[in-house]
Amino acid sequence: MSRKVYQPAEMNGAFAAARNAGNLDEMLSLYEADAQLLVDASGTALSGKAAIARELQMLIDLPGTMVSNNTFCVEHGDLALLRADFTLTDEKGAIVYSGFTAEIIRKQPDGSWRYVIDHAGASHYGTG
Repeated sequence: MSRKVYQPAEMNGAFAAARNAGNLDEMLSLYEADAQLLVDASGTALSGKAAIARELQMLIDLPGTMVSNNTFCVEHGDLALLRADFTLTDEKGAIVYSGFTAEIIRKQPDGSWRYVIDHAGASHYGTG
């Protein structure tokens, strides 16, 4: 199944919804075919959907419900720069995992938006 986002500021919420549904295909549909995913502060990058799929599956496998809130969304032509804060919380509300992201997304010919670069930023596991 494919998920389409037509407003850049809705991208992070759509990502969290697909993650919470455990739908890897839906998450991958938010990425361009040759997108890059930067997985940590060292600059380690994964390119292409096959490599990104492995990393996203690990995110799906973490317990908890994800909430992702935009800090900002700056559009310029067919590009947008996003930053979001996210949390994964367990059923008792304790934070399991949290952090922030920065992304560049591009408008597609059909008017939807997809990730070109997704930087997971800094994140940490909760203590709760």
